[in-house]
Amino acid sequence: MLREFSDPTVVAVKHMNPCGIASANTIEEAWNKAYQADPVSIFGGIIACCESPTIAMATAMSELFLELILAPSFSKPVLDILSKKKNIRLLEFSLGDAKRGRQITSVEGGLLIQDYDTSLIESLTYPTKVQPTPLELEQLLFAMKVVKHVKSNAIVLVKDNQTLGIGAGQMNRVGAARIALDQAGDLAKGAFMASDGFFPLNDTVALAISRGVRAIIQPGGSIKDKDSIAVCDQHGIAMVFTGKRHFKH
Repeated sequence: MLREFSDPTVVAVKHMNPCGIASANTIEEAWNKAYQADPVSIFGGIIACCESPTIAMATAMSELFLELILAPSFSKPVLDILSKKKNIRLLEFSLGDAKRGRQITSVEGGLLIQDYDTSLIESLTYPTKVQPTPLELEQLLFAMKVVKHVKSNAIVLVKDNQTLGIGAGQMNRVGAARIALDQAGDLAKGAFMASDGFFPLNDTVALAISRGVRAIIQPGGSIKDKDSIAVCDQHGIAMVFTGKRHFKH
């Protein structure tokens, strides 16, 4: 997940899903935003930082129950603070180019072997009457970088390079959207929404718009895309197609 972003970024993970991701001008600010994205779910979770934690970050992390903290390095003062925590694990890692192998999942009678989803967005299309501004598109792309790492069906809401709501692993897409929107609460108004798969019906789009979502990004490709486009046009919001689906299972 960290490799998706170029700015200082912190990722909080719980049960193989991100519960908070944020980028900022400094790693400390990114930590604060990632924690604030979901201060409840991070209990017993994992923190990954693209830069070494500061003393202030280490102090804040030491007040939480965390299983694991990953960073490129840990200074001695930071180690002194974090090593006082019982049973915490600290891992150093490199953000260099990853040598990605295959993803292997056991199934009855055999194994499922597949490539990791490292695909990049190569082209975008803009089917709605309203098109996103450059700043809006930046947030939509941030949301799409996050949602590709969330178990499907997945919906992610972001604003100001910070996740606000994450709906993961639901049996239907509108259910994932409800979870993300409820988690965001009032912050959903003016937020940007990403979906890892297309919308088979316009119910997810209509729900998002009713809660104040500002723009939507999704793969497109449904035989009923026109219905979702029509809802966006009716309410004057932008929707972007990426042409790439991301189903993480």
